[in-house]
Amino acid sequence: MSTARERVAVYPGSFDPLTNGHVDIILRGARLFDRIVVAILRNAEKHPLFTPEERLAMARDVFREHANVDVDAFDGLLVDYASRRKASVIVRGLRAVSDFEFELQMALMNRRLGPDIETVFMMPAEQYTYVSSRLIKEVFALGGPVAGLVPEVVEEHLREKRAKN
Repeated sequence: MSTARERVAVYPGSFDPLTNGHVDIILRGARLFDRIVVAILRNAEKHPLFTPEERLAMARDVFREHANVDVDAFDGLLVDYASRRKASVIVRGLRAVSDFEFELQMALMNRRLGPDIETVFMMPAEQYTYVSSRLIKEVFALGGPVAGLVPEVVEEHLREKRAKN
């Protein structure tokens, strides 16, 4: 008797901050795959608003009731990380045509580096197609409302950051 291999997907990103568009893709991915790993990129060259530890804590809080959603952090090559996690799929989000060229280049490079790992593109729900982490940070920094665009726990952390500054 053979056991079917668990289908694991990795959804990488900076998630600085995690948006409801990300959450939408992750939850739909959790229905498609046995396990989806939210892989938070540690990138010292970017100047994130939240530390990797803060982003991990927020994402773990958001997905605490979803047993097949793991939250982890990584650095280095994505295909190496995916291999370590025994993932056969990389999930990438596409909001608009403008995302496609960059994502296509990354998918082709990842295929070259890890030919056994497929890339799957998913689009967020229509109401989140214009939402990006960069835009959320900009709107929030200028005092604009982000309710409904990020999970409540993320909005709370944004307010705490503002209060400290």
